[in-house]
Amino acid sequence: MMRALALLVAAVLSLALPASAQDRTVPYWASISSGKAMMRTGPGRTYPGVWIYQRRNLPVRVLQRHDNWRKIEGPEGAVGWMAVSLLADRRTGMVIGDAPVNIRLDAEAGSPVRYRAEPGVVGILGECDGSSCRIELGDKEGWIAQDALWGVDKGERFD
Repeated sequence: MMRALALLVAAVLSLALPASAQDRTVPYWASISSGKAMMRTGPGRTYPGVWIYQRRNLPVRVLQRHDNWRKIEGPEGAVGWMAVSLLADRRTGMVIGDAPVNIRLDAEAGSPVRYRAEPGVVGILGECDGSSCRIELGDKEGWIAQDALWGVDKGERFD
């Protein structure tokens, strides 16, 4: 009787909780939550691994959902399946291009440059205004042009 009551309470509470961003409509952006995450050829542990990501917070694009698996695209273009437990809702961005990019004091294009970030650097995104994003790189932060990032769509806005 107690077990049945506990299951009923758990079921009711799960209905009251907001849906995870991992359950939202695809495509959407996520990040790798683990320091080591296996990409597979299909949605299950029995499928062969094709790529091991060893970079926590790396942004990935979620393309498809299947139970507790997500089909993702990585920044280098690899596509495969990853367990949802290895992904986080945290928005991150990776600097792309062939040269260092400016991180500015504020979102204005003419704002003073605080520092520069090399391609491949990954940071945590704050708000994006459609042309630039607030980015946190370790103990430094500033604003970066959106088109210099993998992890945000062109013109996308969010807080």
